[in-house]
Amino acid sequence: MRSSMPKTLRRSTLSLTAVAGLALAGLAAAPQAGAQPAGAARTTHGVSTVRSCAVPRQAGWAACDALKVTGGAVAAHASGVSPFASAPSGYGPSDLRSAYNLPANGGSGQTVAIVDAYDNPNAEKDMAAYRSQFGLPACSSSSGCFKKVGQTGGSVPSADAGWAEEESLDVDMVSAVAPNAHIILVEAKSASMANLGAAVNEAVKLGAKYVSNSYGGGESSSDTSYDSSYFNHPGVAVTASAGDGGYGAEYPAASRYVTSVGGTALSKASNSRGWSESVWNTSSDEGTGSGCSAYDAKPSWQKDTGCSKRTIADVSAVADPATGVAVYDTYGGDPGWEVFGGTSASSPIIASVYADAGTPSSGSTPASFPYSHTSSLNDVTSGSNGSCGGSYLCTAKPGYDGPTGLGTPNGLTAFMG
Repeated sequence: MRSSMPKTLRRSTLSLTAVAGLALAGLAAAPQAGAQPAGAARTTHGVSTVRSCAVPRQAGWAACDALKVTGGAVAAHASGVSPFASAPSGYGPSDLRSAYNLPANGGSGQTVAIVDAYDNPNAEKDMAAYRSQFGLPACSSSSGCFKKVGQTGGSVPSADAGWAEEESLDVDMVSAVAPNAHIILVEAKSASMANLGAAVNEAVKLGAKYVSNSYGGGESSSDTSYDSSYFNHPGVAVTASAGDGGYGAEYPAASRYVTSVGGTALSKASNSRGWSESVWNTSSDEGTGSGCSAYDAKPSWQKDTGCSKRTIADVSAVADPATGVAVYDTYGGDPGWEVFGGTSASSPIIASVYADAGTPSSGSTPASFPYSHTSSLNDVTSGSNGSCGGSYLCTAKPGYDGPTGLGTPNGLTAFMG
């Protein structure tokens, strides 16, 4: 059993550093209570990244799992129908639809909620720029397609530039994968699990059947109470990022009520699919999370035998910053088009795939759906995210493994139930 010490305390953190060819991002608001600021920027595999959010230093607090690319070469330039000065770097909607065999007009009639901390004052207008660039249908508050609320449905909290980047990433990924869905952005007043959990409850109260949580912190003995208070929503697909610190469990990804989403490196290939994927692992302390929970019970639908409790992850999608996604964000001085990775990208992607697949059946646990349709996923069989004695908990293999779960979407069947 792994140590229950919060993984976020063991991570090397990242800070904002100027890199030639890319504009400096705006300074985030002062770190909130229970958090510590990020450290030095990280350069690995030819790509420099920085954490968007401060790392929590106590149990019961979370950090967003967004990693911003600040320098180096990324995999692709996204094509668009309303060109800016140059095509944005990073994968765009057509790339994601191609890689995961998804419909072009998904999400009709559905509502996807994004839960994050603090406010992004520019969220709606920045999302409009993203959607315009890629020819996606408009989604605005005036039309009723987009809504932004605080954690109890009222006024929004104070702004934070780091979490604003997370929110731009999240709403852009929903726009890309479920372009016809309505979007609710629920902003918690702080990054405490109690406030983020209250925001999850508000999202469900407002009618969302798909709720993405792109944040996490170290496990604690309080997690089982958080499970029952905030994440047990039958008939609602709740997704959570597996984390960006490599092998080791993170909460709420460890909750038995959520679909835990790991991360891959996604590259174009000459095979019949046209794409290939491996475990995202940049370094010893940056890569997709995975592991065996110290506290959460194993759900009945999870059958792996090397972990007596909840195993992370269930499924996965692109998260490697070197094969990152295009995002439009301007709050706090950000320049507009940027590239992001981290399991903050994969969680809203998977939530949106659930939305494309249709409303979950009443009383169901959508995290169980992929386990009934394993042949309808792209099995990821190469790569590792850390040291675990070669076990499947940190090493990809045919079938289920910790870093990528059962694999990545190949159409919608695995997300129906």
